[in-house]
Amino acid sequence: MTFILTNDDGIDAPGLQALRNAVGDNSVIVAPQKQYSGCSHQLTRGAAIAIQRRSDTAYAINGTPADCTRVAATHLCPQGTWVLSGINAGGNLGADLYVSGTVAAVREAALLRLPGIAFSHYIHRRRPINWERATQLTVQVLDRLLGLPQKPGCFWNVNLPHLGDDDPPPNLVFCSCCTQPLPTEFEVIDQQFRYTGEYGDRTHDPNSDVAVCFGGNVAISQVCLW
Repeated sequence: MTFILTNDDGIDAPGLQALRNAVGDNSVIVAPQKQYSGCSHQLTRGAAIAIQRRSDTAYAINGTPADCTRVAATHLCPQGTWVLSGINAGGNLGADLYVSGTVAAVREAALLRLPGIAFSHYIHRRRPINWERATQLTVQVLDRLLGLPQKPGCFWNVNLPHLGDDDPPPNLVFCSCCTQPLPTEFEVIDQQFRYTGEYGDRTHDPNSDVAVCFGGNVAISQVCLW
């Protein structure tokens, strides 16, 4: 297998290095030069996409995560067999699927007929992420998912829980994506509308990816485009 690695936090993000550590040397990084968090499935149209070679196996792209998947799959790494995106600093659960650049990278892979996995790490109350532990959990997920048959037009969305030092090892739980919206609480000051809801307090469906991840387990959801 040859893995194409990308993200939406930028090529220098610690989560991308954690993903690289989980995969090993049989991978090529093709990631944005800067952060594109929340860019969804935006593509660069009508302008050139600059490519900066960082090493023999790493390229910084002046484009979005979906751009990175396209450039990698068609030009820089056409031999790639999987697209892995992340590890995003923050959850991508339920409704987040529609705004996440991390997820868009593997959605684009599915459209290009390549299997993909999006990895994200829920952040509880702004506590720092233990990236070494995130790498270990990612290895466990890869061991489980890479051996499963892949449905055309589908990809995996994985969310790692935010664990404390004394928390037990999490289970890998296959679950559906939550159907509830992101928090809608808001305030209006001087005719300016601002959301005030807390991500960790969001309403969620029982047994959904939000419930699983918030409950301290790894949430694994299969998303199909057709």
